[in-house]
Amino acid sequence: MKITPLSIEGAWEILPQQFGDPRGLFLEWYRHDKLAEVVGHPLRLAQGNLSVSAKDVVRGIHFADVPPSQAKYVSCVRGAVLDVIVDLRVGSESFGAWEFVQLDDVDRRSVYLSEGLGHGFVALTDDATLHYCVSETYNPTGEHGVHPLDPDLGIDWPTETPILSAKDEAAPSLEQALKSDLLPKYSDCIAYTASLNG
Repeated sequence: MKITPLSIEGAWEILPQQFGDPRGLFLEWYRHDKLAEVVGHPLRLAQGNLSVSAKDVVRGIHFADVPPSQAKYVSCVRGAVLDVIVDLRVGSESFGAWEFVQLDDVDRRSVYLSEGLGHGFVALTDDATLHYCVSETYNPTGEHGVHPLDPDLGIDWPTETPILSAKDEAAPSLEQALKSDLLPKYSDCIAYTASLNG
């Protein structure tokens, strides 16, 4: 298993080693000890989610209040998605930046996102199936979003026909979320993750 930091602080790509033979294959999809060694603290597994999306569905950009927010360990178990991590932490050097990682059922890589980062994806295939391990249970009053097609974010989604939920369609722009003090503060995110170390 190879765990590599992405360009956005607090996000990592996990590439497993696959062992195959004529019967099929085996891989270690998640290792709490190896992740904790890199991240600096263990991932508290509080809830597991599964989402299935048709091709061209765009979900996101979702984030949660800090503390406690939701750290996410995301894998694609069927099909393929282009997963996007967005730095929504006010005060971060990379605020507003985003990065894509392709998750699919070939390389079987995963991504880990620390608390405070925004997350979304576009399905590249029909029945694209994502599995999320998250550090906190769902809290509807603490969950938020930024419009995934916001031109100020400028995410280069690889689809000409994005399909959004009504909730994501109604999400505020990055500027609106910033003005309404909805976004997490970088200092709060760092303080919270530091508190998980001890």
